[in-house]
Amino acid sequence: MAIVVTLSNHWKYQIGKKMVDVSADTFKIILMNDTFAFDKDAHATLADVIASPSAELDTGNGYTQQNKELSGGSWAENDTDDKGIRTFDNVTWTAASGSIGPTGSAVVYDDTTADKTVVGCIDFGTDYTIPDGSSFQIQAPVISVT
Repeated sequence: MAIVVTLSNHWKYQIGKKMVDVSADTFKIILMNDTFAFDKDAHATLADVIASPSAELDTGNGYTQQNKELSGGSWAENDTDDKGIRTFDNVTWTAASGSIGPTGSAVVYDDTTADKTVVGCIDFGTDYTIPDGSSFQIQAPVISVT
């Protein structure tokens, strides 16, 4: 299955209102339960997402809720594709003392905005359970502004 990225409509609005700074804000990523279904209209803020039934994975076995910051990387203009691109370093979770998951998606949010604006959701296209001692990595996540 293909990985699908869906941006929240609130994120697009926040960009238009100059309420976010893609180059300077702090972004975080959370893993969602395998039954979570992202809604680009209803899931505008972190509070909206975690209020959903079957939302974020529980803390335990190497996963801690809302603590994984996206870091590093760069902000660049891509004239070829008419985009501004914010690339981050790889993000990894390692299962310890049990498995993490199952997870079917991850949500990225802007931790700097007052409402913790949801950027969007990465749907993995399949569910993953990370066995004890193994790692799960999202390589070079990107926020693309077109």
